[in-house]
Amino acid sequence: MTDRALLPAGLRDVLPPDAAFEAAVEARLLELFALNGYERVDPPLAEFETSFLADEGAAIAADTFRIMDPVSQHMLALRSDMTLQVARIARTRLAGEPRPLRLAYAGQVLRVGVSQLHAERQVAQAGVELIGAEGVSADAEVARLAFEALDALGVPGVSIDLGVPSLVRALLADAGLEDNAELGDALDRKDSAAVAALGGPQFSALMAATGPPDRAVPALASLRLPREAAALRDRLLEVVEAVAAAAPGLAVTIDPVEHRGFQYYSGAAFSLFASGGRGEVGRGGRYRTDGEAGTGVTLYLDAIHRLLTPAAPRARLFLPYGVDGADRRRWQADGWITVQALAPADDAETEARRLGCGYLLGAGGLKSLDGDRQ
Repeated sequence: MTDRALLPAGLRDVLPPDAAFEAAVEARLLELFALNGYERVDPPLAEFETSFLADEGAAIAADTFRIMDPVSQHMLALRSDMTLQVARIARTRLAGEPRPLRLAYAGQVLRVGVSQLHAERQVAQAGVELIGAEGVSADAEVARLAFEALDALGVPGVSIDLGVPSLVRALLADAGLEDNAELGDALDRKDSAAVAALGGPQFSALMAATGPPDRAVPALASLRLPREAAALRDRLLEVVEAVAAAAPGLAVTIDPVEHRGFQYYSGAAFSLFASGGRGEVGRGGRYRTDGEAGTGVTLYLDAIHRLLTPAAPRARLFLPYGVDGADRRRWQADGWITVQALAPADDAETEARRLGCGYLLGAGGLKSLDGDRQ
């Protein structure tokens, strides 16, 4: 049995009561998204590799499982990301719907690799995509909605780290350093000495323009940048201002050199963090697929669950064999979880305790197994 319970690295069984709690969190998020006009779509677990990994999907190819479909004899990709699936639905099956298009989703993704901060390879996600809107108000709406959703769940100390990953790529290309992996690694590590040695003063100045808006905005605005990089910087500053106005309770920081894991984002992007968390609780930003603009956010449910305290479970009531359906439904309507005997029990109290019930419906009425009769 021990061998049968063994699972591949990064995969796990979710048991009671955690599975019910996780489902409740997902349902609450989808409800909040719906209240803001985001309608749910449900992409498949697998797609043809040639479709899923085309164009922007090439950026996540290394993290995507591939399998052979015995029916079509074509390679399939098991989804490692849902954003691009939703974008595909928007530009194909929902191409005729009016824009901006607001879509929500929730489900599991499977990834090839693990990291020190993310040991799970099967990850539960929920998120929204706002398709067909170019303005900074769209970026602000998505960031605001993510904050409000996390806050409504009770996630403590939510903050957002805003950047524009394509800014680093534009500067590297302008300096002819796009193939300099050593500089890219130094920027990832925030190694200021290595960045200064490998990239020079421009990259050092960009790296120094990090922190809260009151300090980072003036530092960023003062940088002399090439035209493309300057346009990306200016857009980021607009997004920072719009997010701060839309979500005044959200703590904002700016990191203009962060670009890890944002391969397919073409505009302002962000990471969401929470007090006590050991990594991101969400990530989002602006992208473009087949010429259409999109912006969205993905919330990582596994990370969120670790930050929340489950509500106290409802009381479990043991119903003896023979209780009819009307009585059972009445107890359930009053908020009880009912567990009904499948056969007459010689000792109803012992059977109720064995099945995890704190209360028993007996001949004398409702009885607490701690000894109080109600």
